[in-house]
This record gives sequence, C-alpha cells and structure tokens, in this order.
Amino acid sequence: MTTTLKSRLQADLTAAIKARDELRSSTLRLTITAVTKEEVAGESARELSDAEVEKIVAREAKKRREAAEAFEKGGRAAQADRERAEGEVLAEYLPKPLTDDELNALVADAVREAAAGGAEGPRAMGAVMKIVNPKIAGRAEGGRVAAAVKRQLAGG
Repeated sequence: MTTTLKSRLQADLTAAIKARDELRSSTLRLTITAVTKEEVAGESARELSDAEVEKIVAREAKKRREAAEAFEKGGRAAQADRERAEGEVLAEYLPKPLTDDELNALVADAVREAAAGGAEGPRAMGAVMKIVNPKIAGRAEGGRVAAAVKRQLAGG
C-alpha cells in the first residue's frame, strides 16, 4: 500500500509525461527517486509515511531555492528561473507556509507555555523551540522560527 502523497506524486508524474510537461515530469521524477532512495536506505526496505514523504519533498524544494540563489549570484538567470519553477511545482505538495502573524501567534503561545513551566528569558530558547516545532511541522523554515522565538524572548 503506497502512501497517499507518494501515489499522488506518481499519478501526477504520469499525467505530466502524457501532457509532455518536461519541467513538471523531470521535477517529479527526481523527487520520486529521492523518496525511493530513502525507502531502500538502512537495514531493510520500508514504506514511508506521508509525513516522511513530505519531509523529502520539503528538502527537495529547499535545494531548489538554494540553487536558485546560487545561480542568481553567479549571473545565471535562466538556471535560477528553472530552479524556482521546479520549487513552485514542489510547493504544490507541501502544506501552505505560515504567515508571519500565524507564526508569531504560535510562538507567543509556546513562550507562554514555556514560561508556565519555569523557562523564561533568552535561556528558554530550547524549551520554546521544543514546544513550537511540532506545531509548525514543515510550514516554516527553522531559521524563521528561531528568529521569531528570539524576538519574542527578547521582549520584541
């Protein structure tokens, strides 16, 4: 039994191939390969959960963003555009990113929760991150979350 996200990726790949959509088909093919590679890594082959497949898609999307930035800095706009377009294809398979307001609200709740547990001030960073990370799960990048936590712990 394949995961719903993995089977959706495969169904969309088939559709993209039939539609001769080269960008979408090559992006999905690379992502499915990354999923398959993860499934056979380790002691024995196993079926990945939707959450694990989502993490792989997020990792692939992050690679595209970083590559686009690198190509942009290197003056290779065409390659940067291609990487960004591939990232947009992958974004369709990820949860909608949190807005700044949504992120700040979640962080504020976590800061209150940590304070109730006795963790306050800048040293509470680890405690707050432990509370907030599971709630955010892939909907905001770690650096963005850490910056929001630091801001709120500093009283800003």
